[in-house]
Amino acid sequence: MNNFYKLAALAWTLTILTQPVSAEQTTSESKGINLTIYNQNFGLVKDVRSIELKSGLNDIRFEDVAAQIDPTSVSFLSLTAPNSVIVKEQNYQYDLLNPSTILSKSIGKQARFRQFLGNGQINDITGTLLNAPQVTVSDPNGNLAVNSQGLVIKTADSIILNPAGQIELAGLPQGLVSKPSLLWKIETNKPGTHETEIAYQTQGLNWHCDYIAVANEDDTKVDLTSWVTLNNSSGTSYKNAALKLVAGTPHLVPRVAPRARYDMGVGSMSMAAKENFVEQSFAEYHLYKLNGVSDVNQNETKQISLFNAADIQATKTLVTEGQPIFWQLPNQDDKQPVQVKLEIKNSKANNLGMPLPQGKVRVYKRDQDGSLQFVGEDAINHTPRDESIKLQLGTAFDVVCEHKQTNFLQVSDRITRLSWEITLRNQKDKPVTVIVVEHAQGQWKILNSSQPFDKKDARTFEFKVPVPAHGEAKVTYQIEIKS
Repeated sequence: MNNFYKLAALAWTLTILTQPVSAEQTTSESKGINLTIYNQNFGLVKDVRSIELKSGLNDIRFEDVAAQIDPTSVSFLSLTAPNSVIVKEQNYQYDLLNPSTILSKSIGKQARFRQFLGNGQINDITGTLLNAPQVTVSDPNGNLAVNSQGLVIKTADSIILNPAGQIELAGLPQGLVSKPSLLWKIETNKPGTHETEIAYQTQGLNWHCDYIAVANEDDTKVDLTSWVTLNNSSGTSYKNAALKLVAGTPHLVPRVAPRARYDMGVGSMSMAAKENFVEQSFAEYHLYKLNGVSDVNQNETKQISLFNAADIQATKTLVTEGQPIFWQLPNQDDKQPVQVKLEIKNSKANNLGMPLPQGKVRVYKRDQDGSLQFVGEDAINHTPRDESIKLQLGTAFDVVCEHKQTNFLQVSDRITRLSWEITLRNQKDKPVTVIVVEHAQGQWKILNSSQPFDKKDARTFEFKVPVPAHGEAKVTYQIEIKS
């Protein structure tokens, strides 16, 4: 017996008596993999291997290919003699050899159930396999389990349901492979050893960025660590891969598939970002190349440091934002939360200056005992050099804002005048400045206000209001809105 398959938790086992012999040549082991991963759940694989070609036609099998490959994206190139090798035909074989497929493709064929009765006695049942159960993965460790209800065999005398014992088949059904493979018919007029490069796209490869920011006591500086998280569910592993990551959003046409803990201990550094990846512009995107190589294994989540930077200047602000003011109806009195925001300039002068991929930024501070405590998180978009990232960390506990409408006057059918009073109370032991952001719809103008304001755009104006410790400050204004 050449092959023996045993399924856990079953009353029967499966034995294959013969194996077909393949005349195909299999490529050598990979000599180097270049792996480019996009943050859209796909990647580009380039694999260099040696093959021995004879003059004329050759059948070549390329194994260890990703199970989620897009076969239409495959490129084959002889690096030794590019103009002397032609790919005449390509097949993608993905009907994998396992107990379920073996049984299902053996329906209608002869099978033998060997039952061991004890005391050396054996009972054989020979007949035609009429039905077979499906094999499913029953736990995260990949153990196989079969619904044993469903085996049917027809003998010369009867039909037997759910027989127990060892199933023996005469051979493997045609068309099954042990792993997803590409099969080529290659023609060449230059026999010998060829170095070849195989490239293809596959789904199941993805990456994203996470950032850990540790702020100092007064939130004027942060230390920033960036982690790249890789996820590989493509169906194969990539050993010693030269890794590149692309940040951006290439346009993709939907395809039809061929088958259905962070280390937050940031040291006291006073330097620019130490980069584990080398960044470069690429088309309209940014590409990050890993220094060295790495294994990207199947069903693995891997984290690699992108960079570490310290002593980054930061600015904390307190912001409260009112609801849009309309001319049609008076607004009700409202309490607005005061948001805590942190802004960081992504510049070389600020110890950064690398294009930052989109991701989640978690912010921590040390308490009086020196322990790191979480204070908030926010997501950022792809951020170019010399742009700023603005993080919303949460709501201030000791700073309160109340909006109060003090007057509503309908001057005419199209003109409305509204008066507002905004009260800010600060229960902290030190003074703060709160940015009060207001919005208005339609044609509007501020008739009078108790404090200066800045018009930010056609619908936004804001006040910067100092509020003393354990005190309060008020802003009053009158606005006229024309429909």
